[in-house]
Amino acid sequence: MGDPRWHVTVDRTRCVGSGQCAGVAPGAFRLDERRRSHPVGESTAPSEAVLGAAECCPVEAVTIRVLGTGEAVFPPEE
Repeated sequence: MGDPRWHVTVDRTRCVGSGQCAGVAPGAFRLDERRRSHPVGESTAPSEAVLGAAECCPVEAVTIRVLGTGEAVFPPEE
């Protein structure tokens, strides 16, 4: 069995529409007509591109958790 899938969310009240997430991981994020980001699917396979997209968000609107357990991938729990 491979890596557990990730549940990716975008806090659309924080999103400023920079588009960096869609630029880094175009298969995982899209911008809507108001330039607010949203994940393409409800879950995704773990990937460096998705993690990079979360890390580069200027307002930290992207959250990644392990699907099923809720364990934080990004931002890491302190």
